[in-house]
Amino acid sequence: MHRINACTFWLTIVLVLGSAASLAAAEPTKPTPPPPAEPAGPMWDLKALSQTPKVYPADDFKAEGVKALFYEGVPFHGQPTRVFAWLGLPKVAAGRRVPGMVLVHGGGGTAFDDWVRLWNQRGYAAIAMDTCGCLPGGAHGKRPRHAQGGPAGWGGYGQIDEPRQDQWAYHAVADAILAHSLLRAQGEVDPQRIGLTGISWGGYLTCLIASVDSRFRFAVPVYGCGFTTEHSFAKSVLSLGPARADRWMRWWDPASYLKHDRIPMLWVSGSNDFAYTLNAYQKSYRTASGPRTLCIRLRMPHGHGPGQSPKEILVFAESVLNGGDPLAKITDQGRTDRQAWVAFDSRHRIVKAELNMTKDLGRWPDRKWEALPAPLDKAGRATATLPEGTTVYYFNLVDDRDCVVSSEHEEVPKP
Repeated sequence: MHRINACTFWLTIVLVLGSAASLAAAEPTKPTPPPPAEPAGPMWDLKALSQTPKVYPADDFKAEGVKALFYEGVPFHGQPTRVFAWLGLPKVAAGRRVPGMVLVHGGGGTAFDDWVRLWNQRGYAAIAMDTCGCLPGGAHGKRPRHAQGGPAGWGGYGQIDEPRQDQWAYHAVADAILAHSLLRAQGEVDPQRIGLTGISWGGYLTCLIASVDSRFRFAVPVYGCGFTTEHSFAKSVLSLGPARADRWMRWWDPASYLKHDRIPMLWVSGSNDFAYTLNAYQKSYRTASGPRTLCIRLRMPHGHGPGQSPKEILVFAESVLNGGDPLAKITDQGRTDRQAWVAFDSRHRIVKAELNMTKDLGRWPDRKWEALPAPLDKAGRATATLPEGTTVYYFNLVDDRDCVVSSEHEEVPKP
């Protein structure tokens, strides 16, 4: 056995490390790629996206009462894409046209055939498309991808240095608008009576889609909203660094587009939503330019099932598209010290009013809310005394259809 002198051993390491460092220093440093170019005009070309896309068969997919298909999406990395969708039509009498709905799924989801059937049963045509280049099947967040699918979702934070036309939000919005164009082209559908709704990330997309596609009659974002740096996904954006985070917010946050939303919007969420918190939600609905109605249920669960089921969405759709009785309308609200009130107008009897309040501060999803009775008067007002220590409150009105309409929340400053 040979014995290695300690001094020789350490000298060898130093020489090796020194040589490696010299070689690394000698290698040319790759220049930082330039940021992707800013759009020269509108981010999305509505004129092009308003054309009916080419449709291809999807014979491997079957579901009761609805049709599976692919349609041509926008190019990805210069190559054509195909988007999977379920399309369903209710039974339509000859010569009659029905209203329609475009349905945008959320994170972990895909195009859902049961969602299309739900609207078909209500007398509406409907289309649900996959926004992440995937196909039905698999598990939540683990859907099989299509060979000609577009970029993966959701958020697309890691794609921010790619050309804008290769990023997820660009494709998801474009694909939903193309789905709208396809639905409008169906002979049984009245193209002037089509609404839009989306859940979670689909709600976020709904805010963008309604800002771009003025052909929709109304929109219902469920949970999702803008002002991402102020809700639970803030870290995902801020971790990109100042320049890239600014680009993401400028290009893909609904806050940059909501002022163009001029159609009626119903905003549906829960008081403790883990993702899209009430502070960002309020900024979003206040930024939109069109009429707004709020439905903020206490502790509404977050998910595709709860997001599809609120009856307020159908009532809202019926009121806009079919002349049905609208949801109650909040006409005014205010507070003097601890005395709060809300005024309303409603074709249906308001059977109950509640003051929803919390004494907590800190993370919005963690705040504990309490519902207290709010007496109704004959003048169309609900009033309540805020408990000592209230930090945030709002009112919920419940009509005889069990439909909820909410006032805006107010944060109460500490005395």
